[in-house]
Amino acid sequence: MSKENGRPLHSNQQNLQVLQEDNHIIVVNKRAGDIVQGDKTGDMPLSEVVKNYIGEKYNKPGAVYLGVVHRLDRPTSGIVLFARTSKALSRLNAQFAARETSKTYWAVVKNAPPKDADRLVHYLKRNPKQNKSYAHAKEVPDSKKAALTYRILKKLDNYYLLEIDLETGRHHQIRSQLAAIGCPIKGDLKYGFDRSNKDGSIHLHARTLAFMHPVKKEKITVTAAPPKDAIWAACV
Repeated sequence: MSKENGRPLHSNQQNLQVLQEDNHIIVVNKRAGDIVQGDKTGDMPLSEVVKNYIGEKYNKPGAVYLGVVHRLDRPTSGIVLFARTSKALSRLNAQFAARETSKTYWAVVKNAPPKDADRLVHYLKRNPKQNKSYAHAKEVPDSKKAALTYRILKKLDNYYLLEIDLETGRHHQIRSQLAAIGCPIKGDLKYGFDRSNKDGSIHLHARTLAFMHPVKKEKITVTAAPPKDAIWAACV
């Protein structure tokens, strides 16, 4: 365990990739496998790692405030935005609810999509017991409309790199919608890929996030590098 300013650092903090921070926000590049908030597994969530980082970096005694603005699935990597004040949290929550933010993802799939670029609209119905969402072409009871656009960004040796812009933020939306057009994401057994990745990740990465700074009222655009593996390296 290494030290910073004479204090021991948790191993997760050594691997924490902070992309941007100020007194109001902190943006990090989440590793695949990290959970954003605590769950029944009891594993240390990213939110606690970030709190510890802030407390140690700024020598803050006592509890550190950190607001969770949005989440990423555990096997997904990429940008996660946190609020450092309650005012920032409420303003960022309002932006996300009003869809005033812009979220771009990268996904690696084995099968070529039907079109080089397209807009997908489905109605997603969530099954909580399976922790899975099913995509329907037409509205069904308890479903929610989901929309995204994608384009093929790069043809790899055995895969395709897709760039995806989300219009809505539904449970497992990208995973479910891509599976519905025959393009499950590499490593995503839950949505039909034929084998898992060794580290339990899936090749889905929150690449870019654009939002309005909650206090300074300036547009912020943050981009996160994908994880370090051979396939992601071929995408950059």
